[in-house]
Amino acid sequence: MSPEQIETITDATLDGLLPPPVLSRPSPGREAATFGFESLMGTGERLLDVLTVAGTVYLCWLLYLATARPSQAMYRTSAVLPAAGAFGLLFVFLLERHGGYRMCLSLLGVRETERTLRVTLEALLIAVLVTFVTAMTTPRRFVLTALVAVPTVLTLQKWEVCRAVRSLRSRGYGNRRALILGTGSVARRIFTVLANSPKFGLDPVAFVGDDPYPGRQIHECSYHGRRVATVLAGPVCPQLLRDYGASVLVIASPLGRKQMSRILGEMSRADISTYFVPENLATPGYWLGYDELDGILLAHFTKERPRYFYNAAKRLLDLSTATALLVLASPLLLAIAALVKLDSRGPALFRQQRVGKDGRLFCILKFRTMFVEARPYARSPQADGDRRITRIGHVLRRTSLDELPQLVNVLAGEMSLVGPRPEMPYVVEGYDTLQRQRLAVQPGMTGLWQLSADRAFAIHQNMEYDLYYVRHRSILMDIAILLHTFLFAAHGI
Repeated sequence: MSPEQIETITDATLDGLLPPPVLSRPSPGREAATFGFESLMGTGERLLDVLTVAGTVYLCWLLYLATARPSQAMYRTSAVLPAAGAFGLLFVFLLERHGGYRMCLSLLGVRETERTLRVTLEALLIAVLVTFVTAMTTPRRFVLTALVAVPTVLTLQKWEVCRAVRSLRSRGYGNRRALILGTGSVARRIFTVLANSPKFGLDPVAFVGDDPYPGRQIHECSYHGRRVATVLAGPVCPQLLRDYGASVLVIASPLGRKQMSRILGEMSRADISTYFVPENLATPGYWLGYDELDGILLAHFTKERPRYFYNAAKRLLDLSTATALLVLASPLLLAIAALVKLDSRGPALFRQQRVGKDGRLFCILKFRTMFVEARPYARSPQADGDRRITRIGHVLRRTSLDELPQLVNVLAGEMSLVGPRPEMPYVVEGYDTLQRQRLAVQPGMTGLWQLSADRAFAIHQNMEYDLYYVRHRSILMDIAILLHTFLFAAHGI
């Protein structure tokens, strides 16, 4: 295969959990099959974004007028509408510039929300500069309202668009059927990610592998495991993909150089697109990065640098948000504590030692959801029918309200609002070098793993989410995770 036949995909592909895969370029015939749908979807998404942003800004102005004194109404409503439309066009231009319309949904949509927050700040900064140069007056209350409303409404809109695209993909519009070579943990994760990334347009229909039990089914990594796929007996060949109507092969199993070259050659000649996951070359304590130079993909090792500004901003966000939440939720906290006490004997709060940043132990706080006779360091319940759980405990665990006392841990600096979940000491004792990297940051109340479908499995079995967060964390990503937690996770979406 010539170098011209190879193109790289960014780390947003496959939910950002794996290094960039490589794709053998599909033929014009294959590309034309889905180009019309994806082109129409891309145009529609841009137009909808313009309307959403412009409409939100206009509504913010109407809200400002409704709460302002007559003397503060500096502009006519009819004059604000064209300005809102111009702001919507600017927003979409900046979103395009940041890669916001790629055909993938990475990291549960969190990266998209992070990008939306960044573009909102940039667009508002440009708008404020324009008003300053033109000597126009922009009410601060209006700007602050738009700063909150625009990313929130756009995040909800994009979530609904994703659901609509998922519905269309399920009906076969613009889909490319794919077989996954391999049946291990990487293959299972790729299956889950593809099944939950409708914008990407790959529909995984089966696994291929040297399995001793061909015909068995593998469920996606989630609580409900709605998607299943059958394991087919190998070896993989173009005819096997044709039999299942597949035009894409995803290689998720380690192969030798000769075997890889043979498969890539066969698939290329048969007009089948091929993705594969490069071997993970990460050295403990270092991060593997990628640079693309004239079609050549270079990997390099980098050591993380101190993040003084981020750490200070994150602590400020933790203190301000946790304080506000404790004040606002204090009636709810008192009511839950009373219900726990009335439901069963014992204290309202449950205390347990957990491992925090750099391996330091601290006492985590939760509302008690199990009877006092339950062993404090036993495995957490995996089913609703677990007899250790109290009646009110079922409700608290299902809604995650039992975690609210951890706001006190956040104020004490033992936890953060966003970060990896803290593990129990006996679990951390079994960590390998790679797993211990998640202890480099403050544990959090919510995070990527908590938002994912993989929370059905043990934390230490799903390091990718936490390691990705440790590497790519930023204040905008933290805000995006919090936004997703409040908008989606809290409502069971």
